[in-house]
Amino acid sequence: MLVHDDSHRGLHSEQGGRPGEHPGRSRNPVVKVHDIAWLEFEKPDLAAAEVFARAFGFTVAYRSATELDLRGALPGSPCVIVRKGRRSRFVGPAFTAAAATDVLRLADHLGVTARRLPEHLGGVGVDVREPAGALVRVVADTIEHPALEVQPAHVHNTGGEVRRVNATQRPPRAPAVVERLGHVVLQSDRYLASLDWYLDHLGLIVSDFLHFPGQRDRGPTMSFIRCDQGSTPVDHHTLAMTLGPRSRYVHSAYQVADLDALAAGGEHLRALGYRHSWGIGRHIQGSQIFDYWRDPDGFLVEHFTDGDRFDSSLEPGWAEMTASGLAQWGPPATADFLGVAPGRESLREALSMPGALRSDNEFDLSRLLGLLKVARS
Repeated sequence: MLVHDDSHRGLHSEQGGRPGEHPGRSRNPVVKVHDIAWLEFEKPDLAAAEVFARAFGFTVAYRSATELDLRGALPGSPCVIVRKGRRSRFVGPAFTAAAATDVLRLADHLGVTARRLPEHLGGVGVDVREPAGALVRVVADTIEHPALEVQPAHVHNTGGEVRRVNATQRPPRAPAVVERLGHVVLQSDRYLASLDWYLDHLGLIVSDFLHFPGQRDRGPTMSFIRCDQGSTPVDHHTLAMTLGPRSRYVHSAYQVADLDALAAGGEHLRALGYRHSWGIGRHIQGSQIFDYWRDPDGFLVEHFTDGDRFDSSLEPGWAEMTASGLAQWGPPATADFLGVAPGRESLREALSMPGALRSDNEFDLSRLLGLLKVARS
């Protein structure tokens, strides 16, 4: 007799919003960005950054004494730009506008100046600040690098369907070829203000909201946000945002071909001594298969495959935020992934809390208690 496990009942967020809750989109955004373009970092050691990048599956698109641009195998702009700096830090995300006129419209609306980007990137861009102070770039007409060779997806024999005969499966323990940047997750101490800014100015729309346990009446504390391309399906989330005691980078995610590429690529990273954070598993919001790693500077990066694609017709789902609700299957979320393992990052987070509770932001004592409840769930 089959026994059905109901432990995940209620964790999926197919239920929608209630009357009066956040609608998850703006009625009249200034522009509608089409995708995430790249992420920008500063690091003191570009050579070490390149060694890890190649092991993770990136290809170098541009290199100088002060800059390293990393790309995926699919055609497009670089997906990570690393500039030499005195310390390691996340600078901000860049989003692709539909046209240069949208960049100019956004610049004019916010009273800032658009500029030509460096020759090796091409196009135009504008730098703006969202309410929590984080830098956001919007770009257009950047150079599109041609496609590179990708890892072919494996042919699987599944159930009663036989598609592979007289052939074996031998995925090599080699770098999982990064195909593209999928999303970035950011924390903000002014989460709702930052969320509304992205919806109102960049035309992003929410796929799923999460709220702290027992605090739905106070509104959401995390959102998974996608681009609005109308009837064209796009990633479930290009940006995810969550409430916390300080504004910071959480992680970024990069698509690979399939589960075999992800798993074998992880074995390659493990053999080289890189630090595994969490995985392999399948998320709930977004459904992607995931595997998380730390780069030499401590930044959390994700290999993913098989993510959801939504068009603009779907309304936001709502669910309670819990640690156990982060995955449909896989090992429990680790202390490292949750940010509570002993170390510099968790210490910075802890030291930021007293100041956050005294400051004029959205992180108050009730929210702190809700966040602690999430970590214990």
